[in-house]
Amino acid sequence: METITKTEQTDSASVDWILALDLPERKAALACLDELGDSLRWVKIGLQLFTRYGPDLVLQIADRGYRIFLDLKLHDIPNTVANAVQSLASLPVDLMTLHGIGGSEMLQWAVAARNECAPEMRLLAVTVLTSMDAIGLAEIGVHNSPAEQVERLAKLSLAAGVDGLVCSPLELAHLRKAFGVEPVFVTPGIRPSGAAANEQKRIMTPADAIRAGTSYMVVGRPILAAKDRRVAAQALNAELQAGLSGNSF
Repeated sequence: METITKTEQTDSASVDWILALDLPERKAALACLDELGDSLRWVKIGLQLFTRYGPDLVLQIADRGYRIFLDLKLHDIPNTVANAVQSLASLPVDLMTLHGIGGSEMLQWAVAARNECAPEMRLLAVTVLTSMDAIGLAEIGVHNSPAEQVERLAKLSLAAGVDGLVCSPLELAHLRKAFGVEPVFVTPGIRPSGAAANEQKRIMTPADAIRAGTSYMVVGRPILAAKDRRVAAQALNAELQAGLSGNSF
């Protein structure tokens, strides 16, 4: 097993990528990190692993030196979400998600709980899932376009005090223009050059996402499904660096 040195990322204009560790078993997840070693700095833990293994897995992965993006998309009544944030505050989590659709009061309660218990943890509001398009939104009674709905939830969420947003890279340029450089923007739906889209409908290459203003890009299957994951991660690092060298944002 390789451990890595944590790298602080304090400049909101800098960019890094986060591995979506969407694997069903702890053994497979840790073996994947053994293979990848120091080729990445950030790991996203989502519902699949967290509901099975809980805080213990977060601690195991953080102990290897990785920074943690806990993607639980909290969404409930304000008091329940605030209590959940308090319960998670003792974990070494750098980024955590809530659903923007939960509304201003829920988000404000979450921010207040974070400020009291874990002020260094950054809260991100999820706007529109990257698997959703206009047809999917209409099915649940939302007749805005994805871009319109993202902007609506972005404005509401940032006004409530969250640190940033999770959104499709296709809305990034507009959101950066609307909200400036301060918010953190985390973008799923990133596919390195030549990778398959799978079920994601609103995707972008790393270089284009950098130009649009991403802070962190989330990459899963192009790494997890690669024949050699470390080689795939190193290729992504090279693509990211090439994008940064040509980025004028």
